[in-house]
Amino acid sequence: MQLPAEAVATTVLLEVVRISELPTKRGDPYPGRAGVHWIGSEAASVLALIESLPGSEQHRCGFSPGWSVRAYADTLDLALFEAAFCFRCHEVRMHGTAVPPALATRRCHVVGCAGA
Repeated sequence: MQLPAEAVATTVLLEVVRISELPTKRGDPYPGRAGVHWIGSEAASVLALIESLPGSEQHRCGFSPGWSVRAYADTLDLALFEAAFCFRCHEVRMHGTAVPPALATRRCHVVGCAGA
């Protein structure tokens, strides 16, 4: 799965969010509770793992993501990107200051997830 390369290179913190509902406006962060934070080599390893996800055909579900990952630069202000994962339809939606339109919606296949 392709992530914004410049953002990956400048990410110093990854935050995992358990999504509680969909945002009210497109481009807003997904509401939810942050549960895990990764920094340094852990963040780099997770980003490499996400980038290694193979493409997949979309399944129909209406996009109901359960988890997202937010990437931050060293300023820790706005997220460089947030990737929300729907394990039913295999769709990943990204938004943030470093996400070009071509990467906003991707398909990936996660082994072991519902619908896989």
